[in-house]
Amino acid sequence: MQNKYFIFFILFLVSMNTVFSQKDGYWDKARATTEEITVSARGRIIIKTQDFPEGTTELVYRITLLDKNQQMAGSLVSVLKAIPDPTGISQGSAGAVFILSKIFGDDKCKYAIFSSADLATKYKADGKTDDACLVQDTPVSKDAKRLSAEKSACMKSNSGNLWFGFESKNWIMNQKIILEVVPWVDNKLSRGWTVVNRKSIIDQCKTSNMAQKMTNSDDFCVCILDKIQFKYKFKEFQKLLPMERSKAFKDFGNSCFGETSLSKGVYDDLRKQATLFTKLGKQGDAIMKWSTIINDGKATALDYNAIGNSYILTKQYGKAIKFLKEGEKLDDSELLIKLNLAHAYLLNDNYSSAKAIYKQYQSQNVTDSLSWTEKVKLDFETFKKMGIKNDDFERIVKVLN
Repeated sequence: MQNKYFIFFILFLVSMNTVFSQKDGYWDKARATTEEITVSARGRIIIKTQDFPEGTTELVYRITLLDKNQQMAGSLVSVLKAIPDPTGISQGSAGAVFILSKIFGDDKCKYAIFSSADLATKYKADGKTDDACLVQDTPVSKDAKRLSAEKSACMKSNSGNLWFGFESKNWIMNQKIILEVVPWVDNKLSRGWTVVNRKSIIDQCKTSNMAQKMTNSDDFCVCILDKIQFKYKFKEFQKLLPMERSKAFKDFGNSCFGETSLSKGVYDDLRKQATLFTKLGKQGDAIMKWSTIINDGKATALDYNAIGNSYILTKQYGKAIKFLKEGEKLDDSELLIKLNLAHAYLLNDNYSSAKAIYKQYQSQNVTDSLSWTEKVKLDFETFKKMGIKNDDFERIVKVLN
């Protein structure tokens, strides 16, 4: 009776110690291994565990050797009910796990753990433990250990099962061995989102059109990954049709784009790139950047003015007029748009429309310090340097003077 109270006291202390360090997971009692086996005198036997569920990161096993008519004091599963997570075992509950049976005999055995059936079968044949991931070479009558993916080679290399190999040290009588193995399942990993699987989603996101608009798309792609992980298990996501996966990426991407406040930063960055291309004389590259902003519905009046200017400098006057008129709809008071529209009309052989605009605003400033007339003269000089010549430039200057 005193021993029974001691067990409960240990479990109580363990529960209190682990309440502040609990891992997010559970002991999978449904897929625990409980095997009662008989090993012949001086014999060897191997036992395969139940399949570990996806997300298994560690386990606890217990080995008990019983003489005839002995019984277990309590199953390993029942002991683990009082231990919130595997950290408790490291903090002192090994003593509780170690309580094996009401009485103990003198029988002892050696054992080893293997990560594959082939290695275990080889051990059964020759007794060599060179390839074992764990070896208990000193004969024991009882044992209990925790194996974790962080520290144990057995958990790092296992493919969903482990194989326990036992060697009897009783040279005369058979031995009764009870093996119990209970896996701990990490809730997050049980959904199949391993590091490799998460990286595959990130890599796929990085190749998306939206991510490629960004200088740094890490936060954006992590946001998409979090949403996919929340809604789907990895296997569920993989089973989606390609068009369904594509839609999921698009929908989550649109959501993340707004949630992470990336939108403004992305388009500001595109504007900077386009402006730089313009200064470098790479008008085609600039037009591509402005087009992205416009096609995404994020353009301002000045964006339309900028792409109109690039089209003028590449002698695409019809396109310049089209986009400048769109900019005019957004801000009819922006004189830079009016001025570029006049230039486009003039270079597109529509002198009368151009002259009307030039004269209408000649008394105003296009900026706080630059007059309309001075801006016209500067632009005409720029056009000449770019190889854009027109006999009407001088006529317009005379009109304005």
